[in-house]
Amino acid sequence: MAVQYGVAFSSSVKGVGVVAGGPYNCANAQLGVIAGCITGQPDGVRAWSDARSLAAFAQIDPTDGIDHQRVYLFSGRNDTIVDRRVVDATRDFYRAAGVTGNALVYETRVAAGHALVAPTFGKACGTNADPYVEHCIVAGKAYDQPKELLRHIYGPLHPAATALSRTVRPFDQREFASAATSLDATGFVYVPAACAADGDRCAVHVVFHGCLQGASKVGSDVYSKVGFNRWADTNRIIVLYPQVIPSRGVPFNPNGCWDWWGQLGLLAYTGPTFMTRSGVQLSAIKAMVDRLTGR
Repeated sequence: MAVQYGVAFSSSVKGVGVVAGGPYNCANAQLGVIAGCITGQPDGVRAWSDARSLAAFAQIDPTDGIDHQRVYLFSGRNDTIVDRRVVDATRDFYRAAGVTGNALVYETRVAAGHALVAPTFGKACGTNADPYVEHCIVAGKAYDQPKELLRHIYGPLHPAATALSRTVRPFDQREFASAATSLDATGFVYVPAACAADGDRCAVHVVFHGCLQGASKVGSDVYSKVGFNRWADTNRIIVLYPQVIPSRGVPFNPNGCWDWWGQLGLLAYTGPTFMTRSGVQLSAIKAMVDRLTGR
């Protein structure tokens, strides 16, 4: 979902962190065969062509904003859920878009499973199990994925906070999207004390949780324990944690996944818009970001 957002709103996105995720518009490019975006070999170059076509029809921001982004890609060596070739296709997409050299980093050496990697929290490295947060050692040190991801996007960081200046706060997501969009009623945001008075001078980093990883399933594990807030606190970064909730009715979303494959559009018989600026989830997140930045 981070890829969909970063492409659809590329003109206002500085960089993207992708943990075990496929290329832009992957499910649509795979003709609706979602498994191809998880265990198959999607075509990243075709995804780039799709982005250019959508931009030509003003469905997304102009694609010339993508090559200015900094991109962090991650695929755990022991990921048994999302095939490495899927993330390879994401790499191919960004290369085709002009993100090359030091702007693109692809981390594949960590023995993680399908998970976010936290420095002080999580299951054993390579577990591939709920809550999909793992603790891994690389070269004798705990791998700090939030640090590596944020440092790549924003540049050198001040040392992480040993104690947070503020607490993570809940907010009402219904102001931005109805229950029919799969968004939970409550989202979370961390606003460091340094950003409280002049948030327009701070970056906003959106953390999209994975499937089966929303707060309704794993509580505060993602929004308070993975480690983004420690680095954000001392580096003028607001962290937005929007939330999706599982549902078995309408929409059918039993695993609480973000709509990166078009289930909402299919249910409404309007065709897939999940990857465009008008997608109900993407537009809701953009509105949240605009609120935080004072736009």
